[in-house]
Amino acid sequence: MFEFEPIAVVRSCFTDKFGIPRQSGLVPAASATLEFHPPYNDAQAFVGLAGCSHLWLQFVFHANRASGFRPRVRPPRLGGNKTLGVFATRSPVRPNPIGLSVVKLDQVIVTGATATLAISGHDLLDGTPIVDVKPYVPYTDSLPNAVNPVAPEAPATLEVTFSANATAQCQQHSQRLNTPLAALLIQLLAQDPRPQYQTPDPSRRYAMALFDLDVQWHYHSLNNAFAIEVSDIRPR
Repeated sequence: MFEFEPIAVVRSCFTDKFGIPRQSGLVPAASATLEFHPPYNDAQAFVGLAGCSHLWLQFVFHANRASGFRPRVRPPRLGGNKTLGVFATRSPVRPNPIGLSVVKLDQVIVTGATATLAISGHDLLDGTPIVDVKPYVPYTDSLPNAVNPVAPEAPATLEVTFSANATAQCQQHSQRLNTPLAALLIQLLAQDPRPQYQTPDPSRRYAMALFDLDVQWHYHSLNNAFAIEVSDIRPR
C-alpha cells in the first residue's frame, strides 16, 4: 500500500471540467501557476530547473467522481460511443486517478527562500493536486517514430469568431485578467469542446467557465463546415 502527499496545487484558468483541452499542448495560451506546499516550496529544490523548457507533471484527477475499476471506457476521440480498453486510452477514469501531462515552463519564480512555477499549454483543472514534477528530456522523451492508431494525428479544428459584443467584452476582461483572452478562447474553442457524440445545434447556446467568467457561444455553418461564434463573455 502506498500513500502520496501532494507537493503543489494548480492555480488554473480552468475552473470547470467542461472545456478543458483533452490533451496538454493543444492550447498554448492556457497559463497556470504551481503553488508548492512547504517544505516542497524550498527554492533550493528548483536549482537548475530554469533552463528547462518543458516539464512532466504527475497529478491527481481530484474532480473525477467515477469509482471502481472499468476495463473499458469511452474515449472522446472515438465520439463517446465506442469503447476501448482503459490502458489503451488517456481517459481520466483509471484504476488509480493519476494523470501525466507535459507543460511548458515559463518561469521559475523565486521569492526569498521559496519558489513557484509559471506554466502554460496545460490541461489542468484549478485546484489539481500535483504529486511530482520532472524535467522533460528531449533526446529520450521525444520519439518521432512512435505510433498510436487511435490518435494518429491532431484533431481537426474549427474556425472561431467573435460577435461585436464579445469582442468588446474580450478586450475589457483581457486587461483585467492580464491574459490574451481572445487568443485563449480561439485556441480552446477551435478544439470543439462539445461531447463528440452530439451533433452541433445552431439553435443551442453553449457555455463554459473560464477564470471568473461565463463564456457563451453557438455553432453555425461556414463554407460547408461548422464554425463557432463567441456571443457573450460576462462575470459569473
